Amino acid sequence: MSLKERIAILISGRGSNMEALIKASQKPSFPASVELVISNNPDALGLDRAREYGIATQVIDHHDFGKDRQAHERQIDAVLQAYAISTICLAGYMRILTSFLINHWPNQILNIHPSILPLFPGLDTHAKALDAGMKVHGCTVHIVNEIMDQGPILGQAVIPILPNDTSLTLAKRLLEQEHVLYPRVLKRFLRGDEIETTADALING
Repeated sequence: MSLKERIAILISGRGSNMEALIKASQKPSFPASVELVISNNPDALGLDRAREYGIATQVIDHHDFGKDRQAHERQIDAVLQAYAISTICLAGYMRILTSFLINHWPNQILNIHPSILPLFPGLDTHAKALDAGMKVHGCTVHIVNEIMDQGPILGQAVIPILPNDTSLTLAKRLLEQEHVLYPRVLKRFLRGDEIETTADALING
């Protein structure tokens, strides 16, 4: 049996996508093992959840580094190296990465974003979709590059926007698809498989 890839997950909050990745990684057929969870927020709820799964955690509070974003990322990089990590997954990590970390981990950092990129990069994606009169909404897993939310797309899932949807109801329904999409795309990415981008296949396949 081949060894699993060693994955680190970066979070800032509750870590629901983190938990979806951890659960998927516990399956013998999954090609990755979550070895580390790092948070820039010492109060992130996901830290306790990760510990319940027996995952090592590290808090690297960006406030400790003032405005020196690269110094913060150097500390993150040192911890990643110490744990022999091969791939990084951002899961609700509310920091824009600098070129330092991106260049040290080229094509090795994945992110999940709650919109059908390239539509609605950045924050408040659910409100933006509603304000634009969209009939559908979705999420995207992509490789992180130096342009926010514009890295190569690895997979997407799409849901309909219902007549009575609010930002909250839309976010809740979309989150269910994020939890399906992220582990599936990560698995295919690590195996070098052709990425499936058909929305129906990602949601129902």
